[in-house]
Amino acid sequence: MKKVLLMVAVLALVAAACGGDDDAVSAASCEAGQVDGNLNFYNWSEYIDPELIEAFEAEYGVDVIESFYESNEAMLAQLQSGVSYDLIVPSDYMVAIMIQEGLLVELNKDAIPNFANMAERFTTQPYDNGAKYSAAYQYGTTGLGVNVSLVGEDFPRSWALLFDPALTANFPGGVSVLNDPRETMGAALEYLGYSINDTDIDHLNEAVAVIQAAKANIATFDSDQYDEALVTGQVAVSHGYSGNMILAIGDADNPDDFVYILPEEGATLWVDNMAIPTNSAAVCTAHAFINFLLDAENGAALTNWNYYASPNAASTPFIDQEVNDFNAEADTAKLEVIVDQGDYEINYTDAFAEAKS
Repeated sequence: MKKVLLMVAVLALVAAACGGDDDAVSAASCEAGQVDGNLNFYNWSEYIDPELIEAFEAEYGVDVIESFYESNEAMLAQLQSGVSYDLIVPSDYMVAIMIQEGLLVELNKDAIPNFANMAERFTTQPYDNGAKYSAAYQYGTTGLGVNVSLVGEDFPRSWALLFDPALTANFPGGVSVLNDPRETMGAALEYLGYSINDTDIDHLNEAVAVIQAAKANIATFDSDQYDEALVTGQVAVSHGYSGNMILAIGDADNPDDFVYILPEEGATLWVDNMAIPTNSAAVCTAHAFINFLLDAENGAALTNWNYYASPNAASTPFIDQEVNDFNAEADTAKLEVIVDQGDYEINYTDAFAEAKS
């Protein structure tokens, strides 16, 4: 689930939109395989095999215009400002927020026959029980990539690798931390022994102090190039997402110098989901694309390309064993799912801004 620099391709969106509100098609009227215009796809970066995009375009005779965001909060802000996208990929807690704010279309499952391929546990998640507004895309963990040649073999499997100045002061290049309020504030909270979903304002202030104390050795707050920064030796430790870390390490010239770990205090288990904003201009095309990605072999191609875990049960026979092995730790580690905390959410965002300032 790689998160990138926010870019809003306004001109592309305008050019690709197929009509205004008068031409809008309701989800209820969509049929399986029906398209109603080009697809404006707002996603995390490097999160889908370009060949899947090309295959969909060729099969359905439409264009897919991709733009990218670096955090759920950045994506939400764009939707709240009225920018139109046809398909987005919000994480679990953000789905709940967007449902509450009335920003998502209720899915027409008749237009998504491949929804039946979904593993049952991904249709009963608390953020969207019954999967009325979302279809799981990929899932994975958020942890730490470590350059053992710079950090040494005997390092703690702990968030201290980001937040303990006594350790990080000795790391060549310092560390890279995600530019994401819930992930980074959550990591600091877990380092302190609290839950990633803690709602005690005093605990949150402690987490702010932890990040501020660590800032001298934080090279960057980055949700885009953190994996490249790790494997090229720019930083000694990177905070990031499992699939991107694993791919970058595997592609490195010296892969044995790197490991991806889940800190012993706990880490994030996340589920990213496909959802359709209420201001979509191509609701049926969005349904068709969801159905396309939920095909068994297409779902496996997605996972084999980005190395995240698949919620698509029908894809399992087609997923490379190596990919399954890399994701096995997610079944045994101490993990938490980020939960929407309602009105308290703004405190995480404000605290993160204060911690970085």
